Amino acid sequence: MGRKLDLLEIFRTRKQMPGNLIVLSGPSGVGKDTVLRALKGACPGLDQCVTFTTRQPRPGEVPGKDYNFVSAEEFQRMIDDGEFLEYARVHLDSYGTPLASVTKIRETGRDAVLKIDVQGGCTVKEKVADAVLIFVAPPSMEELERRLRSRYTDSEEAITKRLNDARNEIAQIQAYDFLVVNHDVETTVEELRCIVMAERARVLG
Repeated sequence: MGRKLDLLEIFRTRKQMPGNLIVLSGPSGVGKDTVLRALKGACPGLDQCVTFTTRQPRPGEVPGKDYNFVSAEEFQRMIDDGEFLEYARVHLDSYGTPLASVTKIRETGRDAVLKIDVQGGCTVKEKVADAVLIFVAPPSMEELERRLRSRYTDSEEAITKRLNDARNEIAQIQAYDFLVVNHDVETTVEELRCIVMAERARVLG
């Protein structure tokens, strides 16, 4: 007879595994910050890894919580010292994910979530094969433009660029594992929560 199935042993082994790495991407203005804040409240055991960026803070953003804001010189130093899991030029600024923070979160058994662009998401997938990539899309380009304009933070030139970038990002959805359309925050958060919980229950090979 084959070896008896030991569910307790399987459970203990699963608990010793590092947490998942969740990547959340989507066009600027789609509502990633809003849904992520709600998701962290609805899904215990999920920690956001705060991105470094060279851009200036927007009204209401808290340094160290929303982003780590650094100079272009400091950002380049971090690149040279190999401190980023991934980094990219997005719109007119640079963004990077600190490798040490991702590793620290996962080693505790908690899930690390990254809010990064599609280019960064693809880079992460190349380096971390078991990363889970989720793309948050707008219901339509018209709705995305409305959301961008309602922020009152971007010039007409910036809005045009963000819409063009959005079309390019949406064209790369096939590189992602899941697609969630953000019609409304409550429904979107529940769909994201279900994905995270399903990944936690995945039987590892």
